[in-house]
Amino acid sequence: MIRFLLAASLSLVTISRSFSQKSVPLFNHKDLKGWTINGTEKWYVESGDLVAESGPDKGYGYLSTDKHYKNFILTLDFKQEANGNSGVFIRSSVEGTKINGWQVEIAPPDMHTGGIYESYGRGWLIQPKPEDEKNLKFEDWNHMVIRVKDDEVTSLLNGKKMVSIKDSLIGKGEGVIALQIHSGGGIKLRWKDISIKELK
Repeated sequence: MIRFLLAASLSLVTISRSFSQKSVPLFNHKDLKGWTINGTEKWYVESGDLVAESGPDKGYGYLSTDKHYKNFILTLDFKQEANGNSGVFIRSSVEGTKINGWQVEIAPPDMHTGGIYESYGRGWLIQPKPEDEKNLKFEDWNHMVIRVKDDEVTSLLNGKKMVSIKDSLIGKGEGVIALQIHSGGGIKLRWKDISIKELK
């Protein structure tokens, strides 16, 4: 058990140290330069935060990077002001409000934040352990780290590992990073400090 805990701690330290080197901001806290709005839901900048909010259509909405990313460590902060059903898509393609790819879930309490879901495919690939669901600070700022390398994806929430998975289909994936607004209306989130470090 001690060896396992030490290995897990070293893994988190390695991810944190590797991210601190040569990370690049994806959000400039001023406007949506470098991003594309998909759908009719609301994406705007307020007080230096990126705000995602349901629109009158109450449909799905996505804010996708203009650039494609393959291997990377992504870090961001999010705050769920209302409902908060969202997610971060990796290696994905977006057409209108249909997205194909893999989502690192962001959701209300006990709804699997940090888990990985395959859109228009196999559905849930992995969910956090019930005790790890408590890492989410609902209606407060949370810090998320997503490491994507070849066929492996690891998510961390507030410094704690949520899930890690190796999957051959993810390994073959290509595409953008995208933030989501879930359908249904009544959703509002804030995002800040979105940065990425590309890996070889």
